[in-house]
Amino acid sequence: MSLISCDNITKIYQTGEMKVKALKNISLEISESQFISFIGPSGSGKTTLLNLFGCLDKPTEGLLKVIDTDISKLNYIERAKFRGKHLGFIFQNFNLIPVLTVYENIEYPLVMVKSLPKKEREEKVLGLLDAVGMLDQKDKMISQISGGQKQRAAIARALTTDPKIVLADEPTANLDHESAYKVMSLMKKLSKEVGTTFIFATHDPKIVKEVDIVYTIEDGFLTKREDKSENGRQSNV
Repeated sequence: MSLISCDNITKIYQTGEMKVKALKNISLEISESQFISFIGPSGSGKTTLLNLFGCLDKPTEGLLKVIDTDISKLNYIERAKFRGKHLGFIFQNFNLIPVLTVYENIEYPLVMVKSLPKKEREEKVLGLLDAVGMLDQKDKMISQISGGQKQRAAIARALTTDPKIVLADEPTANLDHESAYKVMSLMKKLSKEVGTTFIFATHDPKIVKEVDIVYTIEDGFLTKREDKSENGRQSNV
């Protein structure tokens, strides 16, 4: 099943009379359980593409379907509901809520999006904390844990609503080598076990080394696709 389908999508930003084409005629298909990275220099369009996949923005031209839904036909509120139901996000700066504990940060989407009963929320949150190795940190405030632990908490929060797709923008940028390796190994393990598709935008070779498919973006164009899985291939697009 194709989770994301792009058919000639272009994104244009306009300030006054100036127009900037951030993405140019992007076409691709992303399926279930894939582990994918988009690479390219700063300003190439990686984050813009993730924002479109995450329904934070709409393409200017072309057709974008996410989980069989034409994103351009959704209004702001509908896109917010769609994100809450289907998508998870892992941010470079973690975006955890500092006034909440680790446990409360991971529980938060279940309260806001799914309105689950307390017992079900507890089972879900404790299970995710255990999966990311943070069970013993659950009652700590965000300021009391390390960068690697914050990223683990962010991964758990992204998975709380059982999303089909998790989008991660430079998720290892603030981590040391060992923490980055552990975080990537954890996400790959969860992808295989749960079937979630992980999509990264990154400069980090540690991420590129671990993913199955690498797309290269240059000046808004998708220029290359490299399939690193068994029997995979490299091609220009």
